[in-house]
Amino acid sequence: MSVAPVVTELAVGGMTCAACVRRVEKRLGRIAGVTASVNLATGRARVLHPPAVGAAELVAAVEGAGFTARLPGPWAPLPAGAGPGAGPPEAARLLVTAALAVPVLVLSMVPAAQFRNWQWLCFVLAAPVAVWSAWPFHQRAVRALRHAGATMDTLVSLGVAASFGWSAYALFLGGAGEPGLRMPLTWLPSAPDGAAHVYLEAAVGVPLFVLAGRLLEARARRGTGAALRALASLAVKEVSVCAGDGTERRVPVERLRVGDVFAVRPGERVATDGVVVAGGSAVDLSLVTGESTPVEVGPGSAVPGGAVNAGGLLRVRAEAVGEDTRLARIARLVADAQAGKARAQRLADTVAGVFVPAVLAVAVTVLGFWLGAGADPQAAVTAAVSVLVVACPCALGLATPTALLAATGRGAQLGILVSGPRALEGLRRVDTVVLDKTGTLTSGAMEVLEVACRPGGPGREAAVRLAGAVEQGSEHPVGRALAAYARAAGPLPAVADFTATAGLGVAGRVAGRRVAVESATADGGTGLPPALEQAVRAAERAGRTAVVLRVDGAAEAVFALGDRVRSGAYRAVDHLARLGVRPVLATGDSEAAGRAVAQELGIRRVHTRVTPEGKAELVRALRARGHRVAVVGDGVNDAAALAAADLGIAMGGGTDAAIGAADVTLVRDDMRALADAVALARRALGTVRANLAWAFGYNLVTLPLAATGWLNPMVAAAAMSASSVLVVGNSLRLRGWRPGTSRGGRRVAGRRR
Repeated sequence: MSVAPVVTELAVGGMTCAACVRRVEKRLGRIAGVTASVNLATGRARVLHPPAVGAAELVAAVEGAGFTARLPGPWAPLPAGAGPGAGPPEAARLLVTAALAVPVLVLSMVPAAQFRNWQWLCFVLAAPVAVWSAWPFHQRAVRALRHAGATMDTLVSLGVAASFGWSAYALFLGGAGEPGLRMPLTWLPSAPDGAAHVYLEAAVGVPLFVLAGRLLEARARRGTGAALRALASLAVKEVSVCAGDGTERRVPVERLRVGDVFAVRPGERVATDGVVVAGGSAVDLSLVTGESTPVEVGPGSAVPGGAVNAGGLLRVRAEAVGEDTRLARIARLVADAQAGKARAQRLADTVAGVFVPAVLAVAVTVLGFWLGAGADPQAAVTAAVSVLVVACPCALGLATPTALLAATGRGAQLGILVSGPRALEGLRRVDTVVLDKTGTLTSGAMEVLEVACRPGGPGREAAVRLAGAVEQGSEHPVGRALAAYARAAGPLPAVADFTATAGLGVAGRVAGRRVAVESATADGGTGLPPALEQAVRAAERAGRTAVVLRVDGAAEAVFALGDRVRSGAYRAVDHLARLGVRPVLATGDSEAAGRAVAQELGIRRVHTRVTPEGKAELVRALRARGHRVAVVGDGVNDAAALAAADLGIAMGGGTDAAIGAADVTLVRDDMRALADAVALARRALGTVRANLAWAFGYNLVTLPLAATGWLNPMVAAAAMSASSVLVVGNSLRLRGWRPGTSRGGRRVAGRRR
């Protein structure tokens, strides 16, 4: 019998580029049965391994590749200081480097500022930069060399060492130490007067620009993980638990147990998922579900952990704690999504695995070619140094994960949870969406939709009160809906002699009058006044349930009940059509009910009385015709179809079976989130493509320039650092993405029309 693999997450330190990612994955992959996916932007490795392989063995493998590794805390977000160059020591190193490097840059590049023996002052200032400032690069390069590897740090370290070493040779042995040396300003690596020139500006410029670039990059990367840290910040540290005698005691939230009752005062966050047992208030769910409007709650209302109490005192009974809460599940979904890789990133990582060795080979070839062609040794060395410095696998490694971090984080803020990069790619390519009716397009609860009264009768208000009163004792969904509708207008009178007849209705005496609520289908709606008979026929055509109110035997009103279409469902369907996605309605309800909802929402393709197996078969048939199919559902009956589709989308209020089978979960109770999800996916994948185009294009342009001697090492260092910052900056734009509007003012998800 096969044993299910175990998933372990490791926090990996010391990675600086995609080559590092590739090395960690290869080292972990050497263990039998182990596969790993490493994310440069989050510094996390997601490892799939047999139960026999322990975490200690995984950590040892990562350390064997020259990096640090540890087990992170439960669903911990990207730490604020993640990434190289993110912490205070690196910032201080950058300040000291700038103080030493700026005078060297000015003296080397401004001939008018060059005084007698200026080159020796530059050498004294450059020495600590080349050694101390660049020490992290040297250290990581040596560590990689000990493990038979090469990374971006290898290229930077060799570039700094070659620039400083050549300058030292020129000063001490090449004649550049003469007191009257003048070095003209030039952006090209040349020595037109034949004298040996010093390249101390490259020796200090490379560490300065790379350190500055990595600091900016790290800060930007922290921004892409802000949404996950915001989710973590919603967690409450302490909670006021209510004892049986009415007293309260403050305890750490870790000590809260299912069934405990706790108090939530105005302005406080709800500590965990629960049900209100006392009190009433409005709660703000915007940071949990993306809902912008506060929701009124009272006894019996469910409230999620992290919601803010905006009104009165609430007493809540805990229904879930710790890792089982909705907030923890959301955070895990977001973290899992950000840990994965898109197909384009897997290609980029494969390229990065051979990139650094290839660049080293190119640099050696360039040096040999120029020397063999009789060029000045100084120009040959400078060209080789430029090749080493300008090469940048960092941008390749950051192109996809930073975009995914920003996109999935923004999606979580909008109430859209994506399980991973493959789901994001699937959303972008979807052209058909199969929609369930009950609980997806509709509220899933029976409501009173129409009331028709007999002309000259007691009137609408009296009819509603009488029907609600007699239905108070009913447990039937129709009865509960009528009673709730009537209570909204005020208290109901008492009922006496209550009787219920299965398949017919209920009856009783209210205020001395005999009142009955009967099914209109019992007699086909015949024998009613014309206005009421017409109301029954209209309800049947719309697929609604019609009941008749009789008072002392006379028919006085007809109530049409049904499942109300969700707010925003029409706009959601319209926006999907504008995005080129065709909606298909598949429901187990009657043809009349299904077609009524489809007609109201503008859906042309309708399948009614569909079984759970039939839904899955419909999905397979659509896929067989070449469609990319997504299924949206919320119940156990939708789980099979969700699993059979190219992409499964579950409503957040649905069953665990539906959410578990889905690739995307819409936490926000608004169908427009579906169109928003498609638009966000397209924008995110567009950003990834732009990032990768830049990362590959940058190297295709700059490497030939460096190899042919048209790129100064200092300029190469600035360009290399800028490439990574630009990639991360482009990804950060996704943090501010929001559904757009059309020229006419109508909301259109993700684009303008």
